[in-house]
Amino acid sequence: MGREAVARAEIGGAVGDVRVLLESTELILRGDIQRRFPRDRLVNVHVEGEALCFTCDGEAVLLHMGAIAADRWSRAIAAPPPSLRAKLGLKQDAKALLIGACDDAALAEAVEGALTDDVAEAAMIIARIAGPDDLTAARAAQAKCPELPIWAIYPKGPNIRYGDGAIRAALREAGFRDSKSCAVSERLTATRYNPRRS
Repeated sequence: MGREAVARAEIGGAVGDVRVLLESTELILRGDIQRRFPRDRLVNVHVEGEALCFTCDGEAVLLHMGAIAADRWSRAIAAPPPSLRAKLGLKQDAKALLIGACDDAALAEAVEGALTDDVAEAAMIIARIAGPDDLTAARAAQAKCPELPIWAIYPKGPNIRYGDGAIRAALREAGFRDSKSCAVSERLTATRYNPRRS
């Protein structure tokens, strides 16, 4: 999840209280004014007094959030978002056991050079779940090293045959808790499930 704050927004003639969320691909306003600004189209990002200011597609936006918060947000927007590899926790020499098909370009790039066939060498299990059989295979592999988290990767959006609800219910029933989520690509999302500590 990204950065979050409460602010007073001014956009054109509209003024209102909003909750601001900074995600990897967009800045989202919820509340009196509801908007989504693609992060790669935010220009002239700067701080004026206590407001974070930017322009998106020719529209000026001021978010009054306090000078310290505005400065932090300005720097966060300027910094490149973390890679999918970093979000998954595949740092340095960390290895992952992959269950299921690696059928997505973003996922393939994130795990390149970080896969192992030996669950004992893995720091995590990455399960590309297309149906119940993939989830069963991930749980069977995880049972061999019960401390390993499972990253469940599955399609997002409506009308998904086997997605978030079914996966969450099955893993929670098996004693896992979901602890983190992130987008993988336009069509896939990921949720990390940690085994409960006894």
